[in-house]
Amino acid sequence: MEIKPLIGVLALQGDVVEHIASLEAAGARAIAVKTQADLDKVDGLVIPGGESTTVMKLLDRFGLHAPIRSRVKMGMPLWGTCMGMIVAAHDVADMNQPTLDLIDITVRRNAFGRQNDSAEVDLPIEVLGAQPFPAIFIRAPWIERVGPSVELLAERDGHGVMVREGNVLGTSFHPELTNDPRVHAYFLKIVDAARNNVGKTSSAA
Repeated sequence: MEIKPLIGVLALQGDVVEHIASLEAAGARAIAVKTQADLDKVDGLVIPGGESTTVMKLLDRFGLHAPIRSRVKMGMPLWGTCMGMIVAAHDVADMNQPTLDLIDITVRRNAFGRQNDSAEVDLPIEVLGAQPFPAIFIRAPWIERVGPSVELLAERDGHGVMVREGNVLGTSFHPELTNDPRVHAYFLKIVDAARNNVGKTSSAA
């Protein structure tokens, strides 16, 4: 019997409980990640929404900045939602803000407006099928630039809101706040592919 993947949700700030519930509903096991020991256990990592400058400081304080970068560079899948996508981005438009620099995109913070501009949008996302996704945007960033190896998976009003570069996924919106498991299931496919590649590499060795 195949063991379900174990996905970590960075538990320094944001929608941790909601992501864990959504990952479990999509067929994974999920845990909160607060230490490197937690990180070492997981097959993939989700960075949830929150405040990006605060989380970057907390990553340094908890000694997770370098270990996360190392794991992702070695092939561990990572998914950033809203603030998490900002943390994963190469850079932030018009700001000298530190990031993990794990996906070649430039993002703009709060680009879709502040809290009172929050919205749910029926978003076409081809990789999820014909039915639009009920995307919830809360103080959401948009993507101003994508690098040549980045796939643009969804746009809203002409701005990128879902991207993928290899094992790294980013969404401007909050799939964990919906009852639709398709984005979480899509991330789990990325995780399964990475696990299979590790298995093949081990067998070849």
